[in-house]
Amino acid sequence: MITRFAPSPTGPLHLGHAYSAIFAHDMARKAGGQFLLRIEDIDQSRARPHWEEQIYDDLRWLGLTWDGPVLRQSDRLNIYREALETLWERDLLFACTCTRRDIEAAASAPQEGVQYGPDGLIYPGTCRERGARRPGAPLPDSALRLNMIRAARDIRFEEICALHKGTHNVSRADLIDKVGDVVLARREMGTSYHLAVVLDDAAQAITHVTRGADLFDATQIHVLLQAMLELPTPTYCHHDLIRDENGKRLAKRDDARAIAKYREDGATPGDIRRMVGLPASS
Repeated sequence: MITRFAPSPTGPLHLGHAYSAIFAHDMARKAGGQFLLRIEDIDQSRARPHWEEQIYDDLRWLGLTWDGPVLRQSDRLNIYREALETLWERDLLFACTCTRRDIEAAASAPQEGVQYGPDGLIYPGTCRERGARRPGAPLPDSALRLNMIRAARDIRFEEICALHKGTHNVSRADLIDKVGDVVLARREMGTSYHLAVVLDDAAQAITHVTRGADLFDATQIHVLLQAMLELPTPTYCHHDLIRDENGKRLAKRDDARAIAKYREDGATPGDIRRMVGLPASS
């Protein structure tokens, strides 16, 4: 078993991060497997070196150790571009110049009706047929979207966590109607979360992806990309989210307390485990 924790160095780790990291770490160690660390820093406008160093410091304080070198997304931009070139040459991508406001306006037109998917409003296909891709044409500078009509196929994945446990079959029709054309590359970053996470999990040979339940719906996008790029599909485990006393996600709270703050206030790693409802380390 190989699991991973993949934080972004855009702010301090909080209790929700602690839960995800400890969960993945303990799962791997209990099975005699490996726990890997990945830094998701493709958004260089927000990533900061001091937050990355804080991640390492907090994880070590929690008593977590990781195997092998840390994978950093900013070192893999050529890998993401090669995958985009492959999909572009297979005519599975199209250039998109739509803004969020454009999508909202098109999706709210009376004949359309507003529909939401894993990426928010389902893309109405505005740019999908704006000129055919020329053979051998370079990747355009605008956003690249997956042409779901051409790419979609029936897929499945296994979920082992209680919230969604079982085999999940996703039909081509569902991918087209309920997911739609998703962004795989943005001008300012050169890739997107969906593409990067799929390629990174394959590069690290992740066998079990553990992450929050808020990403469950996005899994169908990832499994589709794995099929198109001939990559293995891991087993998935989407765990509960850590919420405050009002049911609000800590990750969405402006005042979500950093692990470092709990440390300053005298908390122990055992206290953090109790706070997030995980057993003491062995």
